[in-house]
Amino acid sequence: MGCRGARYYSSDKDVDLVVIGSGPGGYVASIKASQLGLKTVCVEKNATLGGTCLNIGCIPSKAMLNNSHYYHMAHSGDLNKRGIEVGNVTLNLAAMMDAKSSAVKALTGGIAMLYKANKVTLVNGHGKITSANEVTAMKPDGSKEVIKTKNILIATGSEVTPFPGITIDEETIVSSTGALNLKQVPKRLIIIGAGVIGLELGSVWSRLGSQVTAVEFMNSIGGVGIDGEVAKQFQRILTKQGLNFKLGHKVMGAEKTSSGIKVNVENAKDPSKKEQLEADVLLVCVGRRPYTNNLGLEEMGIERDEKGRIPVNSRFQTVIPNIFAIGDCIHGPMLAHKAEDEGIICVEGITGMPVHMDYNCVPSVIYTHPEVAWVGRSEEDLKNDGVEYKIGKFPFAANSRAKTNNDTDGFVKILADKINDGILGAHIIGPGAGELIAECVIGLEYGASAEDIARVCHAHPVSYVDCIYDLRYFWTVRFTFPLARSHDRHGI
Repeated sequence: MGCRGARYYSSDKDVDLVVIGSGPGGYVASIKASQLGLKTVCVEKNATLGGTCLNIGCIPSKAMLNNSHYYHMAHSGDLNKRGIEVGNVTLNLAAMMDAKSSAVKALTGGIAMLYKANKVTLVNGHGKITSANEVTAMKPDGSKEVIKTKNILIATGSEVTPFPGITIDEETIVSSTGALNLKQVPKRLIIIGAGVIGLELGSVWSRLGSQVTAVEFMNSIGGVGIDGEVAKQFQRILTKQGLNFKLGHKVMGAEKTSSGIKVNVENAKDPSKKEQLEADVLLVCVGRRPYTNNLGLEEMGIERDEKGRIPVNSRFQTVIPNIFAIGDCIHGPMLAHKAEDEGIICVEGITGMPVHMDYNCVPSVIYTHPEVAWVGRSEEDLKNDGVEYKIGKFPFAANSRAKTNNDTDGFVKILADKINDGILGAHIIGPGAGELIAECVIGLEYGASAEDIARVCHAHPVSYVDCIYDLRYFWTVRFTFPLARSHDRHGI
C-alpha cells in the first residue's frame, strides 16, 4: 500500500526497525537497536529530539528547580547564616530562562549526535502505521515518506491531560509547558493538582516570589505511590516553605477577569462548601495521558484501553507481533527512566535476547527541596495486602553530613519482610534522596535483605549515604536477625 507523491525507501534501504518517537524511550531504543545490529529509523514529528522530557518536562523543570533554589538561598538570607554575606539580590528571570534553554539545547543536540554516531536514520514527520510492515512519515510540508520495515516500535509518550471547561492559553492559564516559560513571576499562582508536576513547579515559583496555592482532590500530596508518612512530612515542610494546600477540594471552573483569574472550588465531601480563589496565573496539572491518536492503531486493529494506553504482553508486543509499544503509551508509571529501560529490553527481545522488567523496582523521585524518592511498596500497600513487615527509620536531623550542611529536614524509611528480612520498600525524604534511592533500588532488584544493606560499609560522611551507614546500627536495635547471615541464606 502506498501514497501518491510519497517518497519510498528503496528495497536496498528496507530497515529492521522503525521507532516512532524520540523521547527517552524512543531515542534509547533506537540507539540500542542500532548497536545490536538492526538497521534503524526513528520518526519524530517535532523539530528537536528528546520528547517531552528533554524539551518541556524533566530537563527544563530540573534546571528551574536547581537555579530557583540558589536564588532562594541567597534571597532568604540562608547564605548569610553560612557566613556568605550577599546583598541586593535580584532575580533576572530572563537569564534564568536562558540557562534552562541552554541546557535543553545542549541535551537535545546531543541526541542528534548520538544518532549520527550510531547510524540511526532520522526522519522528520508524524509517524503513522499504514501496514504491519510500513510506517508513513507525514512531513510538515505536506509530503510523505514511506518506510518499509520488519518491526515497528511505538514510543510516542504522553501529553497534558486537559481539564474539562478550562481552556489553556499558555499565558495566564497554563500547563506545565507554559509554567516553564512565564515572562514574569506571578504574584498569585493557583495549581490544580498536588502531584509531582504541581509540587515541583509550585516550588519553583514559590521560591521566586509567588504566593502558591495547590488545590488537590485527594487528602494527601505527592500523587500515586508515595508513602503516607512521607506525604504528611512532605506537606509540613512545603507549608513551612510557604506553599498553601487545599486538600480534599475540587476545582469546578475558572474564568478570566480584568484583575486575573477566578477559580471556583468546592469541598470534595460537602459540595455546599464552596469558595472562590483569585490568581494571576492558573496552572493546570492533573496528569498526563498517552499520546496514541492518529497513529493508525484503529486501522490496524490495535485497540486501546479506557485510559488510551496500548495493551502489550511481557515482550512489549501488541496484538500484531512485530509491532511493539513502550513508555507512557503503555501500562505502568509515566517515568522517563521506565521508558528507557523498556526501550532497551524491548529491542533486546527483538534480537532474541531474554526479556524481563520488574516494575516494583522502578524508583520515583520528586525534585523539590528536600527531594522525595521511593521504590517498592509503601506501608499502606503492605497493610492492605496483609503483609507482615518491620520498619527501619532514621532522621536526617541525626545525620552528620546533613547537620554540617544545615539541611536536616526528612528521614529514611526502610520496609522489610518481618519473616525473611527481604526489602519490600524504601522511602526517603531529604537532601540527595534521588541519588540515595539508587542503592535501595539495587538491593530490591537483586533480592537483598535489610541486613545485607546494613552490613555494607559506606563512606562517612559522603553524599548523605552515611544515613544508611547509621541505619546499620539502628537496624541492630529494631530488627531481629536470623542466626545465619543473609548471604548464607541466599546460598552464596
